[in-house]
Amino acid sequence: MKRPHGVWKAQRVFTESSSAAMALEYSLPTTHKASERLLIGRHEWIGLPEFGLQPWVAKTDSGARTSTLHATDITVSPDGQRVRFTTTCSDHTTLICEAPIVRCKIIRSSAGIAEQRVIIATTAIFAGGLSFPIELTLADRSNMKCPVLLGRRAMAGYFLIDPQSDYLLGNQNDFFQTAIPSS
Repeated sequence: MKRPHGVWKAQRVFTESSSAAMALEYSLPTTHKASERLLIGRHEWIGLPEFGLQPWVAKTDSGARTSTLHATDITVSPDGQRVRFTTTCSDHTTLICEAPIVRCKIIRSSAGIAEQRVIIATTAIFAGGLSFPIELTLADRSNMKCPVLLGRRAMAGYFLIDPQSDYLLGNQNDFFQTAIPSS
């Protein structure tokens, strides 16, 4: 039998089945019980209310273990318990922030350079109203397009990534309507 020439196309089709049901239907191997996850794009809006309500553009990166927030002028308090830093929102607004330090750790960048970074904990809010605690390292991302990098530890259990799409949870206006409680 002669094989047809061409390429196979994968098309996105919405189904109301859970991922566990689909894995069973197609006899796909699973290492654990598949569960429902939200589909997100390579860029999503993220809010960090502890540092202001402006949403930041976050790049999702399953290759990065940790999440990172753009920070400059990083100053650790003399007792080593708090950190003060300057960050820039997606609209180029400069914010001076302060947070308790969770720990310090050596992180290796994608360029292979290891550096000591401060890790802070805060709550992340996404368009659509989803919120959960997140740990962020502080690093100068001024040469990067996105001020926030969302790593795989933060996404684990919550999201699957569609690398060809952006802002699947909603746009910036959706973020302001759902993520910020009305008074």
